[in-house]
Amino acid sequence: MPRTMPTTRRRRSTRPALLAAALTIGLGLVLSGCSEDADPTGPVGETTSPESTETPSDTGSPEAPTAQVIEITVSGDTVEPNGERVDAAVGEEIVLRVTSDAPGEIHVHSTPEQELSYEAGTTDLPLTIDQPGLVDVESHTLDLVIVQLEVR
Repeated sequence: MPRTMPTTRRRRSTRPALLAAALTIGLGLVLSGCSEDADPTGPVGETTSPESTETPSDTGSPEAPTAQVIEITVSGDTVEPNGERVDAAVGEEIVLRVTSDAPGEIHVHSTPEQELSYEAGTTDLPLTIDQPGLVDVESHTLDLVIVQLEVR
């Protein structure tokens, strides 16, 4: 009687199938994150913290960076906010939106220091901090710290 060799089944590797499934799931997650509806007509000046708001840039592009807006009110010899800490990122665009009953000047103790003048009424003062650290934003006229930017 002739002997027959047992047949062995050759196993197919499941690695390509697993890799394809992982890539499909990952791509699906990335694409679903990009497709979230951004409502450009949403409420303007929506507050993210008591002293700052986020506003979209003028390009209208969903990927366009946003500037952090810090609302500052100067009335007589009082300033709001008064010494609060605000988180900021190195290189992030910050807008100091000053509403004042008289013209004045804000000093930003960054490197290099910056002096920003404003008029009576509302003035937007763009600002970027290029080095990490704690940066005082103050009114020398009133001898008050308005905010401290904690730049990371």
